[in-house]
Amino acid sequence: MTARSPADRREELVALYRELSCEHACPLSETRTRLVFGMGNADAELMFVGEAPGVEEDRQGRPFVGRAGKLLDRLLEEIGLERGQVFIANVLKCRPPGNRDPLPGEIEECSPYLFRQIELIEPLVVCTLGNFATKLLSGQGTGITRVHGRAQARELGGRTVRLFPLFHPAAALRTDSVLTLLRADFARLPQLLDEVRRTGDPDGAPELAPGLPKTERAAGDRTAEPADASAPVASAKEERVQLDLFGRRQA
Repeated sequence: MTARSPADRREELVALYRELSCEHACPLSETRTRLVFGMGNADAELMFVGEAPGVEEDRQGRPFVGRAGKLLDRLLEEIGLERGQVFIANVLKCRPPGNRDPLPGEIEECSPYLFRQIELIEPLVVCTLGNFATKLLSGQGTGITRVHGRAQARELGGRTVRLFPLFHPAAALRTDSVLTLLRADFARLPQLLDEVRRTGDPDGAPELAPGLPKTERAAGDRTAEPADASAPVASAKEERVQLDLFGRRQA
């Protein structure tokens, strides 16, 4: 298969966003304010995957813009990165009412879009934030407390990538000990990225988990907030906001 250029893959991400905007069959599309597709560098080496949009993400149409997002930005800054150098997405693209946990059917509906995002962005390392993303992308039922900070190879989007489970920033905001662990795991990311760049080998575990794993319910990662169900909004301006993507991988 001929390798696609970053520009071609970015155009396909735009097409994927438009498909989600018009054809997303998830029932949550009826109660969301805005679709939260994800944003960042469309050619990023490092990708973060959370659980689902919260109330502020639903309002702005951008992932991780509330308190947890500010912590994520701060942790990135501590390792010499910024949001424009990575790509940030969620398992669900629409906010569950009241910030309840995602339901299995909702994950089943949204996960193919997430896998397609991973396929198009071609990250070297995918960081899962919390239980839902970790269990989905690892294909294992082990919770985040036991696997955080342990890199593992997984087949995602047709490629083998290094999966690096992390505590969700929202959990770190609630518990100082979790914040300490999250910060320590974050500090290992530059070395992990450098290792994968240098060796060209994302293998970090003895087995791969091919295909789309079954989903299951897990403990919630985000602080509940009051529901604010409004009609979906779609406009050219919103599309420009949603597709705040960059075309080049930064050295």
